[in-house]
Amino acid sequence: MLNIVILAAGQGKRMQSNLPKVLHPIAGRPMLTHVLDSARALEAQCIAVVVGHGAEQVKLAYATQPDLQFALQQPQLGTGHAVLQAVPLLQETDADDVTIILYGDVPLVQPDTLRALMLARANGVAILTEILPDATGYGRIVRNAKGSVTAIVEHKDATPEQRAIQEVNTGIMAVPTRQLKTWLAKLTNNNAQGEYYLTDIVGMAVAEGVSVNVAHPSAGFETLGVNSRLQQAELERLWQRELARRQLEAGVTIVDPSRFDLRGELQCGQDVFIDVGCVFEGRVVLADGVRIGAHCVLRNVTLGRATQVEPFSHLDQAQVGAEAHIGPYARLRPGAKLADATHVGNFVEIKNTSLGKGSKANHLAYVGDADVGERVNIGAGTITCNYDGVNKHRTIIEDDAFIGSDTQLVAPVRVGKGATLGAGTTLTRDAPAGQLTVSRPKQTTIEGWKRPVKKA
Repeated sequence: MLNIVILAAGQGKRMQSNLPKVLHPIAGRPMLTHVLDSARALEAQCIAVVVGHGAEQVKLAYATQPDLQFALQQPQLGTGHAVLQAVPLLQETDADDVTIILYGDVPLVQPDTLRALMLARANGVAILTEILPDATGYGRIVRNAKGSVTAIVEHKDATPEQRAIQEVNTGIMAVPTRQLKTWLAKLTNNNAQGEYYLTDIVGMAVAEGVSVNVAHPSAGFETLGVNSRLQQAELERLWQRELARRQLEAGVTIVDPSRFDLRGELQCGQDVFIDVGCVFEGRVVLADGVRIGAHCVLRNVTLGRATQVEPFSHLDQAQVGAEAHIGPYARLRPGAKLADATHVGNFVEIKNTSLGKGSKANHLAYVGDADVGERVNIGAGTITCNYDGVNKHRTIIEDDAFIGSDTQLVAPVRVGKGATLGAGTTLTRDAPAGQLTVSRPKQTTIEGWKRPVKKA
């Protein structure tokens, strides 16, 4: 039986925010969510989150996740006291049951590291430790002459000799659940901070002859905590470089990993190219040969094979087929569905619209709430007038239609197959198939007319 306790009660004063610290994001998702992902990867039978400051906000953020249980720590009297609040939630059936303690503000510990921690336990206690050149502020791992762990001493309580130790406690540990409950009940706050230290259970384990072993994280970022906006920003960049590294190793070209931001899930085919300054949010799927130009934002988007997105384009909840060309400075809004070989050019906005194969709107157009057929040309300055101030209406443009520049299509309206709309047309009635429709006044020249001049 595996229990996981996540400590998330801290106030986070240095964040200077009304938002609980564990809800601040890394890579677009709350820190606590990252920890929960790793916890769930271990298929724990119980996940208990200890809340305190901002408890109701944290509970509300995860109200739809029934596998979570919450324990309240009020007041906050140390890590040992925090875990003690979760004891009534821990499941225990026999001596083999284990509890892992994690931290909501240490967001990037990976499932494989936690599995290594479990293996290192050997039916005793396992601590995740690191070797740091500068261990200031960390609890030190104290070993005896045989190299066995005997205690963890907090920095403020350490002697000068102990402060010279470079092996430090990360706070993450795996403990037999039955002994954990007993040891927590015995904790005292006789220390420099007047708190109940979780680390004191290590000395209790040693005294009872329970083995204390260690494991190490695969990467340094896994055990970094966030206590300030600066630390949050630093960890963000470390994690983004790691996400970029994974994409690079999978064959994606990322021009500059330090200018890459993934805030969700990115799935790439072969020979995908990503230029600098791009942001990917939600779930983004890029097929083989897709090229993304500089400074684009893609959110919940699927792009087909060999599609090219030029710089400074924004795509949100859109689906694009193969060999399409988007941008630069194009915007695809929710509901945009573009077929193969479509073109959407500079300063064109598409919303809740299907664009058929080979159709194009190359510049300065707005196409909203429309069904556009195949091989349609939409000229510069074209607008579908889809909103009457209360309701939205659809425009239908059939295959092979040609929409002249500076045209307004006042929905609901239909343009028939092969129809042509002359430049400057304001279409308020259906345009018949195969015909030229024009709505504009007859051009007139007034002879002898002079411009007015400014009066002296």
